[in-house]
Amino acid sequence: MSADTLSHVTYTLDLNPDELLTTTRTVRKRLDLERPVPMELIRECIEIALQAPSGSNRQTWHWLVITDAEKRAAIGEYYRRSVEQYLAGPGAAGKLHADDPERGPVQRRVGDSVAYLGERMGQVPVLVIPCLKVHSLPAGNQAGLWGSILPSAWSFMLAARARALGTAWTTLHLTYEQEVSELLRLPEDIRQTVLIPTAYTIGTDFKPAARQPLDEVLHVDSW
Repeated sequence: MSADTLSHVTYTLDLNPDELLTTTRTVRKRLDLERPVPMELIRECIEIALQAPSGSNRQTWHWLVITDAEKRAAIGEYYRRSVEQYLAGPGAAGKLHADDPERGPVQRRVGDSVAYLGERMGQVPVLVIPCLKVHSLPAGNQAGLWGSILPSAWSFMLAARARALGTAWTTLHLTYEQEVSELLRLPEDIRQTVLIPTAYTIGTDFKPAARQPLDEVLHVDSW
């Protein structure tokens, strides 16, 4: 990115690259639902996100930023319905590893926070939906297709974190993808990927999350 492009960017948090990468959390309960988010900050985050890689450098991405209260409420209602269905199923976060003394309590907290956001998605000041222009979905491997937008979505979340904004990686709204597409008047060849609620956070003291030990998931040269 050129110096001219970066000239207007103001970072609000002093984070080195490792800190940024390891403390960008999915934020649900600590999103500030009352504080407005300046559109200029969102534009800065998307401008940075557009530096992410895309297949063959096609850059067939589009970004929907929803600030209208009625549209946020409508999307929030679709999300709430989908969360309700998800939490009732056997694969819900609060039910996974329920008997594991270490992971069980963490998963129950995740399930509780999912339910919390499910009731409040429509109240989040800004909803961001990265989209991809797709004429038809390939029948086979789609990694290259979605790999052309998901790194950009993650870059948006990192840029938001650097500006004291919180985000969450959510996809449950896609149960109602057609309804949301009609609400937002999307062309037929535009597919939604992830729904990213974006707001200032209540505090900025996020820490690395507990993860599986590296040696349990690392394989060198063969399985």
